[in-house]
Amino acid sequence: MGRKDVFDKIASATADPNSSYIWMHCASLGEFEQGRPVLERIRNEFPSYKIVLTFFSPSGYEVRKNYAEADLVIYLPMDSRINARKFITAINPSLVIWVKYEYWYYYLTELEKRNVPVLLVSGIFRSSQPFFKWYGSLWKIMLQSFNHLFVQTDNSATLLKQAGISENVTVSGDTRFDRVIDIAEKFVPLDEGFSNFCNDSRVIVAGSTWEEDEAEWTHYIKAHPRTKFIIAPHEVDVENIKDVQAEFVGSVLYSDCVKRQWQLHPDSHVIIIDNIGMLSKLYKYATITYVGGGFGDSGIHNVLEAAVFGKPVIFGPEYEKFEEAKGLLACGAAFSINSAVELESLLQDLESDNQKLESSGAAAKNYVYEHRGATETIMNYIHANRLLTN
Repeated sequence: MGRKDVFDKIASATADPNSSYIWMHCASLGEFEQGRPVLERIRNEFPSYKIVLTFFSPSGYEVRKNYAEADLVIYLPMDSRINARKFITAINPSLVIWVKYEYWYYYLTELEKRNVPVLLVSGIFRSSQPFFKWYGSLWKIMLQSFNHLFVQTDNSATLLKQAGISENVTVSGDTRFDRVIDIAEKFVPLDEGFSNFCNDSRVIVAGSTWEEDEAEWTHYIKAHPRTKFIIAPHEVDVENIKDVQAEFVGSVLYSDCVKRQWQLHPDSHVIIIDNIGMLSKLYKYATITYVGGGFGDSGIHNVLEAAVFGKPVIFGPEYEKFEEAKGLLACGAAFSINSAVELESLLQDLESDNQKLESSGAAAKNYVYEHRGATETIMNYIHANRLLTN
């Protein structure tokens, strides 16, 4: 539905023949946050260029369609030879930045034909992907369309080398580290009433939770009325919020607290966040954090948003695809649990051992700050190769 008038929007936004454009494509909201540090550095250092930001997923577009740092935010038209030619002709980009993944054959090969520089940032590769299979020739063609691939890990670079791609690969790390550091260092407190709710209590923030995550918490929350809990479900549609509120009896919605003032709910120790955009701030108020998604097939959500504030991070068993989760586990900053019983045992352990609580939190923050710098590496490449000129 949202793709119907894309070309009309492009025609209107690109009417000035004297403008030059940079195009960044993100699959969804998570990839946008990953690419955002690069986009904002480009906006700051090359202000004469206009920025076109495309999404494939509604979850990205709907949240960021009014993003002020881009001149045009639209859905990417479906990948076809006609759409690729029409789209690229319309914006005539000077530089294209692809974030992490989602490879579209016609767009990438058309950009290569036109000699438009294309960068992949925060790429991550696994041996199970089609690029590295006997049937992956079409996928390799897409990889060869990139002028340079900035990847997160040495393993990704090794896989690319085995596929015959090595000259234009840099292990730069993950730009998400830069993004969460920026969020933490520009932290603006929520309203005073929220701080009063947290007070000097032990606070547990469970972010990006799904039904499977919430089920692990039901008994513990009921059994610990003196601990404050903040639950931020991944899905915030009305029906899901109702279901979550019903699961945690006596909980209140953030929106109700704001409208009726916090002090009207003095006995509640559970707040359910019924909006998008607050989560990265909420972790600041936590004693311990939990990041959801680890009990589903797709895996955990962004653990770095919690870790950057120096908080120990807990998540479910599905984390193998996430390098940052494995890194946090390795340095003692995070803990993976398989059941509610394990969760309760871990929380009891952290509550009774203040030194372990503090050391795991410090390890989390150190891990994030030690991995900053991917954005700087990418920007240095753009400058050194004169991909853009002021």
